[in-house]
Amino acid sequence: MTRTVYYTATTLDGFLADPDDSLAWLMRQDLDEEGPQNYGAFIAGIGALVMGSTTYEWVLDHLGATGEAWSYAQPTWVMTTRELAVPEGADVRFARGDVRDLQAELAAAAGDLDVWVVGGGDLAGQYADAGLLDEVIVSIAPVVLGAGRPLLPRRLDLRLEETSRNGAFVTARYSIDGVLLEDRT
Repeated sequence: MTRTVYYTATTLDGFLADPDDSLAWLMRQDLDEEGPQNYGAFIAGIGALVMGSTTYEWVLDHLGATGEAWSYAQPTWVMTTRELAVPEGADVRFARGDVRDLQAELAAAAGDLDVWVVGGGDLAGQYADAGLLDEVIVSIAPVVLGAGRPLLPRRLDLRLEETSRNGAFVTARYSIDGVLLEDRT
Protein backbone atom coordinates (compact mmCIF):
# COMPACT_ATOMS: atom_id res chain seq x y z
CA MET A 1 0.00 0.00 0.00
CA THR A 2 1.33 3.41 -0.97
CA ARG A 3 2.10 5.69 1.96
CA THR A 4 2.75 9.43 1.88
CA VAL A 5 5.89 10.32 3.80
CA TYR A 6 7.46 13.64 4.77
CA TYR A 7 11.23 12.94 4.95
CA THR A 8 13.36 15.91 5.90
CA ALA A 9 16.03 17.40 8.14
CA THR A 10 15.50 20.12 10.70
CA THR A 11 17.39 22.16 13.23
CA LEU A 12 16.91 21.51 16.92
CA ASP A 13 14.55 24.50 17.07
CA GLY A 14 12.43 23.20 14.19
CA PHE A 15 13.54 25.04 11.07
CA LEU A 16 14.15 23.60 7.59
CA ALA A 17 16.02 26.61 6.28
CA ASP A 18 17.21 29.92 7.64
CA PRO A 19 15.31 33.18 6.88
CA ASP A 20 17.22 33.45 3.56
CA ASP A 21 16.22 29.87 2.56
CA SER A 22 19.81 28.71 3.05
CA LEU A 23 20.62 25.12 3.98
CA ALA A 24 24.27 25.85 4.78
CA TRP A 25 23.62 24.66 8.34
CA LEU A 26 22.63 21.24 6.97
CA MET A 27 25.44 20.75 4.48
CA ARG A 28 28.18 20.94 7.12
CA GLN A 29 26.78 18.20 9.40
CA ASP A 30 28.44 14.80 9.86
CA LEU A 31 26.26 12.03 8.38
CA ASP A 32 26.78 8.30 7.81
CA GLU A 33 25.35 7.68 4.33
CA GLU A 34 24.80 4.01 5.27
CA GLY A 35 23.54 4.78 8.78
CA PRO A 36 20.05 4.62 10.26
CA GLN A 37 17.22 6.18 8.26
CA ASN A 38 19.65 7.06 5.46
CA TYR A 39 18.63 8.68 2.21
CA GLY A 40 19.72 5.80 -0.05
CA ALA A 41 17.48 3.26 1.69
CA PHE A 42 14.64 5.79 1.86
CA ILE A 43 14.70 6.85 -1.81
CA ALA A 44 14.77 3.19 -2.93
CA GLY A 45 11.22 2.91 -1.57
CA ILE A 46 9.90 6.06 -3.29
CA GLY A 47 7.87 5.93 -6.50
CA ALA A 48 6.80 9.59 -6.83
CA LEU A 49 7.70 12.96 -5.32
CA VAL A 50 5.79 16.16 -4.60
CA MET A 51 7.37 19.43 -3.53
CA GLY A 52 6.53 23.08 -3.18
CA SER A 53 7.89 25.67 -5.58
CA THR A 54 10.36 27.15 -3.06
CA THR A 55 11.93 23.72 -2.55
CA TYR A 56 11.97 23.10 -6.31
CA GLU A 57 13.65 26.44 -6.98
CA TRP A 58 16.25 25.67 -4.29
CA VAL A 59 16.97 22.33 -6.00
CA LEU A 60 17.30 24.05 -9.39
CA ASP A 61 19.60 26.73 -7.94
CA HIS A 62 21.71 24.03 -6.26
CA LEU A 63 21.99 22.12 -9.53
CA GLY A 64 23.04 25.27 -11.35
CA ALA A 65 25.65 26.10 -8.72
CA THR A 66 27.15 22.60 -8.63
CA GLY A 67 26.70 21.57 -12.26
CA GLU A 68 24.93 18.38 -11.16
CA ALA A 69 22.11 16.79 -13.16
CA TRP A 70 18.55 16.26 -11.91
CA SER A 71 18.95 13.43 -9.42
CA TYR A 72 15.42 12.02 -9.17
CA ALA A 73 14.45 9.11 -11.41
CA GLN A 74 10.88 9.26 -10.10
CA PRO A 75 8.18 11.51 -11.53
CA THR A 76 8.06 14.75 -9.54
CA TRP A 77 5.12 17.08 -9.08
CA VAL A 78 5.72 20.71 -8.12
CA MET A 79 2.90 22.63 -6.48
CA THR A 80 3.02 26.12 -7.97
CA THR A 81 1.00 28.84 -9.63
CA ARG A 82 4.00 30.04 -11.63
CA GLU A 83 5.75 28.85 -14.77
CA LEU A 84 9.10 27.30 -13.86
CA ALA A 85 11.93 25.75 -15.83
CA VAL A 86 12.35 21.97 -16.11
CA PRO A 87 15.85 20.44 -16.14
CA GLU A 88 16.74 18.43 -19.22
CA GLY A 89 15.68 14.80 -18.87
CA ALA A 90 13.63 15.40 -15.70
CA ASP A 91 10.09 14.08 -15.33
CA VAL A 92 8.67 17.19 -13.65
CA ARG A 93 4.99 18.05 -13.69
CA PHE A 94 3.29 21.12 -12.28
CA ALA A 95 0.09 21.19 -10.26
CA ARG A 96 -1.91 23.69 -8.26
CA GLY A 97 -4.81 23.66 -5.87
CA ASP A 98 -5.87 21.18 -3.23
CA VAL A 99 -3.43 18.32 -2.60
CA ARG A 100 -6.39 15.92 -2.38
CA ASP A 101 -6.97 16.44 -6.11
CA LEU A 102 -3.43 15.23 -6.87
CA GLN A 103 -3.16 12.26 -4.51
CA ALA A 104 -4.67 9.58 -6.77
CA GLU A 105 -2.29 10.55 -9.60
CA LEU A 106 0.71 10.48 -7.23
CA ALA A 107 -0.28 7.10 -5.79
CA ALA A 108 -0.80 5.64 -9.28
CA ALA A 109 2.63 6.88 -10.37
CA ALA A 110 4.24 5.48 -7.19
CA GLY A 111 2.76 2.03 -7.77
CA ASP A 112 3.74 -0.25 -4.90
CA LEU A 113 6.20 2.35 -3.58
CA ASP A 114 5.64 5.45 -1.45
CA VAL A 115 5.09 9.14 -2.19
CA TRP A 116 7.67 11.55 -0.76
CA VAL A 117 6.54 15.00 0.29
CA VAL A 118 9.95 16.62 -0.22
CA GLY A 119 9.02 20.01 1.17
CA GLY A 120 8.34 22.41 2.41
CA GLY A 121 6.73 22.35 5.76
CA ASP A 122 3.53 24.05 4.65
CA LEU A 123 3.03 21.50 1.86
CA ALA A 124 3.50 18.66 4.36
CA GLY A 125 0.98 20.48 6.56
CA GLN A 126 -1.52 20.57 3.70
CA TYR A 127 -1.15 16.80 3.35
CA ALA A 128 -1.69 16.39 7.10
CA ASP A 129 -4.75 18.67 7.00
CA ALA A 130 -6.22 16.52 4.22
CA GLY A 131 -5.58 13.31 6.18
CA LEU A 132 -3.13 12.13 3.52
CA LEU A 133 0.17 12.23 5.45
CA ASP A 134 1.08 8.84 6.91
CA GLU A 135 4.56 9.36 8.32
CA VAL A 136 7.15 11.98 9.22
CA ILE A 137 10.82 10.97 9.14
CA VAL A 138 13.09 13.71 10.41
CA SER A 139 16.82 14.06 11.04
CA ILE A 140 17.43 16.61 13.76
CA ALA A 141 20.71 18.53 13.52
CA PRO A 142 22.60 20.03 16.48
CA VAL A 143 21.96 23.55 15.20
CA VAL A 144 19.72 26.36 16.45
CA LEU A 145 18.76 29.07 13.94
CA GLY A 146 16.23 31.08 15.94
CA ALA A 147 14.16 31.80 12.82
CA GLY A 148 13.48 30.48 9.35
CA ARG A 149 11.19 28.09 7.49
CA PRO A 150 9.33 25.92 10.02
CA LEU A 151 9.46 22.14 9.92
CA LEU A 152 5.68 21.75 10.04
CA PRO A 153 3.57 24.84 10.69
CA ARG A 154 0.67 22.79 12.05
CA ARG A 155 -0.33 21.28 15.34
CA LEU A 156 -0.28 17.51 14.93
CA ASP A 157 -0.44 14.51 17.19
CA LEU A 158 2.42 12.20 16.27
CA ARG A 159 3.33 8.76 17.55
CA LEU A 160 7.05 8.01 17.86
CA GLU A 161 7.85 4.76 16.07
CA GLU A 162 11.67 4.75 15.95
CA THR A 163 14.74 6.77 16.92
CA SER A 164 18.41 6.40 16.05
CA ARG A 165 21.63 8.34 15.82
CA ASN A 166 23.22 8.97 12.44
CA GLY A 167 26.43 10.97 12.68
CA ALA A 168 25.58 14.36 14.17
CA PHE A 169 21.82 13.76 13.74
CA VAL A 170 19.15 12.27 15.92
CA THR A 171 16.72 10.59 13.54
CA ALA A 172 13.08 9.96 14.36
CA ARG A 173 10.23 8.27 12.54
CA TYR A 174 6.67 9.21 13.50
CA SER A 175 3.24 8.07 12.40
CA ILE A 176 0.42 10.58 12.28
CA ASP A 177 -2.18 10.31 15.05
CA GLY A 178 -4.18 13.34 13.98
CA VAL A 179 -4.33 17.00 13.06
CA LEU A 180 -5.37 19.23 15.94
CA LEU A 181 -7.66 21.51 13.95
CA GLU A 182 -9.32 22.99 17.01
CA ASP A 183 -5.97 24.21 18.33
CA ARG A 184 -4.79 25.89 15.14
CA THR A 185 -4.97 29.68 15.03
